[in-house]
Parts: sequence; C-alpha cells; structure tokens
Amino acid sequence: MSILAELRSRFAAALDPLTDQAADYLAMVRPAQDERFGDFQANCGMPLAKQLQANPRSVAQQIVDNLQCDDLCEPPEIAGPGFINLRLKRSWIETALNAACAAQRLGVERVDQPLCFVVDYSSPNVAKPMHVGHLRSTVIGNAVVRTLRFLGHRVIADNHIGDWGTQFGMIIFGYKHFLDSAAYQQDPVAELARLYRLVSQLSEYHDSVQQLPRAQQRLSELKDQLQQAEADPTDDKSLKKKKKHMRAEILACQESVASHESRIAAVRNEEHLSSRAGEHPDIAQAARRETARLHAGDAENHTLWDEFLPQCRTALEAVYNRLDIAFDITLGESHYQPMLANVVSSLEQKQLAQESDGAVCIFIDDNEAPFIIRKSDGAYTYATTDLATIQYRVEELQADVILYVVDSRQAEHFRLLFETARLWGYDKTDFRHVSFGTVMGDDRRPFKTRSGDNVGLESLVEEAVERARQIVDQTSEDRPAADLDTLARARIADIVGIGGIKYADLRHNRDSDYVFSWDKMLATTGDTAAYIQYAHARICGIFRKGACDRDQIRNSDTRLMIAEPAERSLAVQLARFDDTLLAVVEEFRPNILTEYLFATADKFNSFFRDCHVLKADSEAVRASRLKLCDLTAAILHQGLQLLGIDTADQM
Repeated sequence: MSILAELRSRFAAALDPLTDQAADYLAMVRPAQDERFGDFQANCGMPLAKQLQANPRSVAQQIVDNLQCDDLCEPPEIAGPGFINLRLKRSWIETALNAACAAQRLGVERVDQPLCFVVDYSSPNVAKPMHVGHLRSTVIGNAVVRTLRFLGHRVIADNHIGDWGTQFGMIIFGYKHFLDSAAYQQDPVAELARLYRLVSQLSEYHDSVQQLPRAQQRLSELKDQLQQAEADPTDDKSLKKKKKHMRAEILACQESVASHESRIAAVRNEEHLSSRAGEHPDIAQAARRETARLHAGDAENHTLWDEFLPQCRTALEAVYNRLDIAFDITLGESHYQPMLANVVSSLEQKQLAQESDGAVCIFIDDNEAPFIIRKSDGAYTYATTDLATIQYRVEELQADVILYVVDSRQAEHFRLLFETARLWGYDKTDFRHVSFGTVMGDDRRPFKTRSGDNVGLESLVEEAVERARQIVDQTSEDRPAADLDTLARARIADIVGIGGIKYADLRHNRDSDYVFSWDKMLATTGDTAAYIQYAHARICGIFRKGACDRDQIRNSDTRLMIAEPAERSLAVQLARFDDTLLAVVEEFRPNILTEYLFATADKFNSFFRDCHVLKADSEAVRASRLKLCDLTAAILHQGLQLLGIDTADQM
C-alpha cells in the first residue's frame, strides 16, 4: 500500500471545503525530513493561508479538523507557523508489515492502469568496443525497466544499436587496406576494433593538419586583441567582462591547438602511421564512400557487413551477460532503412517537410536550425531513422510511453524529434528523454585511460571484480571470510565488484556528472552497494547463527510487533518501499531507490545495535524480530535486484 498516496487522498478531502484547487497542495504532503517530528509532514497550510489571506496556524487547524485519518495516524500536531506533523499509528504499521511479510510483493501493489513502455537504452555502435561512456545509459535504463516491470507495467527493453553508420565504412576501408589476417583469424572483433581506431586516427590526423594553421592564426589574433585590451586604461565593467571572455576564448583555443598538435605528433612520430597517412591523404572521404556503397547495396561491402555484424554483436552480448543486462528486442538502424523513404514522403504529404538548399527539412517554431530528414546528397539522417523507430514502436509495439535513456548532450535532438512526431500524428504517445551527465575522471574531464583512450567497459568490469576479490580475501574479525571456498569468494567478488560499478553510477542524480572513484565505489562503509550487501549478509548470518528457517518464520502465525524506537524507525522505513518505487518511476530516477536502500541498511544496523534478536527477552519478541529481519533482508534484496545488483547470503 502506498502510504503517501493514501495520505494525500485524505488531505484532498480535507482541503476541498477550503479551496477549489486542492490538487495544487497535495505535493506538500511528504515524508518528514526529521523523524523526531513525525513520519510525514504537510506544509500546505501556509501557502493556502496566503491565498485565503488568513492566519496560517488557523488554516492548518481547519485542515486538521477536516482530516479523517484516525485509522492511520496519531492525532496530527501543528508546529511553528502552520506545519502539520503526522505520526503513523503503531497498530497500522504492524498490520501493514505483517501483510507485507505474508505477501510475495513485500507490500508493493501493482499499478491499477498498466501502460506499455518501450525503453531505449545502451544503444552502442556495434563496430566499436563498449566503453565507460555506455555505462550510464545501460545501468540507468536497466534499473528503470526492472522497476516499471515490478510495478506491473508492460515493458519492452529495446537496444537500438548502431549497425549501419559511418563506422562500418571506416572498418570496411580498414579491412581492405590494413588487415592483419592472422590477428583477424585469432580474434576478429579485436582486429576490427583496431582497424576502426586506425582509420579514425588517420582521419583525425589529416583533419588536424588542415585545422592547426587556422587554430594557430586564431590564437595569435586573440592574443593581440587581449594585449590591446590590456593596454586600454579604461576601467569599466564592460571592458573587464570583455577581457574575461577573451581569456576564456584564448584558453579554449590553446587547448584546440594542443589537441591538433598531439594528434599530428602521434602519427608523425610512428613511421608505420606516418607512411599510411601519406598513402591515404583522403582517408575520411574514402571511408564515407565505402559507407555510401554499403547503403547503395554494393555486393562486396554488404558481404563484409554480413560477416562483421554477428561477430560484433556476440562481443556486445558477452559484456551484457557479464553485467546481467538483457533486452527484449535488439533492432539496429539497418532494420529501419527500408522505411526511411516512406517516412520522408509521409512528412512531405502532410506538408510538414519542405526542401531547403537541396535538403528536406522540418522547421519547428522557435528553433532556428531545421530538423533535417534527408540531406542534399540524398542520404538520410539519424532524425529520419528515429522517426521510423517511433512509427514502428507505436504502430507495431503499441507503445504508450517511449523512454530514451540518452546523455544530456542530445537534448536538442530529442526536443525536435518529439515535436516532429507529435505534428506527424503521434500526439497521444508520451515521449521522454531520460537524460544523464558524464562519468568524469579525477581531472574533472570525461573518464579516460592514461593514454587518453576511452576506458573499455569490459576491462572496467574485470578490474572492479579483481579489486573486490582483494577485499573479499582480506578477512577480519567482524566479517570472517576464511570459511569461504575459492568458488564462493569468486562469486562474492563478482557480486561486490559489478554491483559496486552499477551502484556508484545509480546513486547519483542522473542529471549530474560524477567523478569515478575506485575507493568510494568498493568501500564497505558509506553509501555503496557493498554496505547494503553486507547488511543483507549480516541478516542472513543471524538466521544461520540461530539455525532458523526463513521460510518457516515468514509463513508462521507469529505476529510482528513494534515496541522499541529502533524497531519502529526500521518498520516505518520498510513500509515506505511502495512509495519509493512509485517515486522512482515518476521521473525515472533510480537514485531515489539507492537513497532508500542506504537508509534502510542504516536503520537496520541501528536496530541490530539496539535490539537483541536471538537473545531477545522473550520467545515472542525473538520471533517478531526475526520476522522483521526477514522482511528487511527481502526488501534489501528486492531493491538491489531492481537496480540490477545481486546479493549474497555470506560475505
């Protein structure tokens, strides 16, 4: 049962006699920030008093007088200028938790009106190895899918892979000119990745050779302008602002020059790279021509594409299997190619698209740049593919809601995409861009290796597991691991290492960038997966030590009772599991669930410290506390499962 939904329903009835805008105030009924003042608080009295031009405490009293919640709460208390504090009745808490113990769903009800969600996440380019940049989309999307599904929605997890873009032209060109046949026979995917990196590096080299003189010239001009500005004796704010802007522009230009110089040096300092660069001065254009031939149906290139694609997808699946990530469908860009011409025709027929400088574009109000759906050379764009994808998802998959778990840099694209789709006729579908920030290194820049390459996701996972294994092997008096055999330790290292990576990402507000830290990620104290996993294992340890059968305890007639403050605090927290999951899917923020699980583990540890379980004062109290422990372990396990994180009974 959602306590918060029930309370807001009661407050809606209490507010109706006072205002015809009761719904506007219901969000002000929320969990209390400090449990010393109650379990929930309602701050609607003060803004309503302002509207009514009345005394806030008087309005709060009227709300309380109208409020019917005697079965749920102790008598409400009015504090300060008009805060309403609410404390749940012990009898209600006990009834709710006993029902949760007896039910498989831990007190979480299925939604009354399930919707069909299509969740688009991960979406790597298959011709390149997955790297840390794919982590956030993959784990956030997976957590959203699991939570929506648990709440009773119909969910289709869709991995919209890039299997038709320019990267294949680069690989085909590399295959034709630079292939190491022996390496390809031994490890096809590694060799294809090497070819992609090589063609990319040579393309960037030639681009930098062209761009460097311009960047150097621009830098020189900016320095001269700044020097002139520095010589100006005027000391007004506008000049100071101008000089500050110029210094920032100079810094950006210096970084650009340094980047171009680094790319050039990396090739010129290696004889084999330098010679290949000399042999292929137009490599970028040549790779694009290979892409064009593939898209035009060239037999040789299509045969190579057919050969490369299964191997690349197998490599992706290996990473997903390691992370315990699964998709319902995996349809790449190639799947939608036959639909693109009809998409453009349909938009033209509805007079939504028009030609501009040879390209076919959609002009959205209040947006200067057009949404291009066919280039002047006849090539289709990502926008065209995304529109075809929407058509398929709505008409074939019957989607009510489509979520795109894609980084925040694509916000403008999705704004135009959604507006175009609505104008096209898909105005009854709810489109959401579930955006997120970047994984940063210690230098506060996107997380890279020391050589400047993207950190491979597979190598990141293996390093996490290796580091976790070192922690598992360090036995301590508090958490003895000496009795765990090699296989058990390896399994725990997997659980802690992979869980640590996922949790470290999910615990941050998805809109924020965050700095990747091995030490924080795998710490056994603080807000980490390991801390919550250890709390779960500690509970399992109680049952082992007491030789107690959890199924027997869960299904017994023993009634869970709340007496001590630490028991009550933990019990109220457990009763909020339903509300937490509803809050997660309100804006698709898994960090709300991580916060809940961390607080739950914290409250359990306080309970464990203050309340004897196996050595309780009576058999009835012992049985009740064992039941409370079992429910806590079940909620910690289920909550972590919804985040895609596993647990162990012993750590």
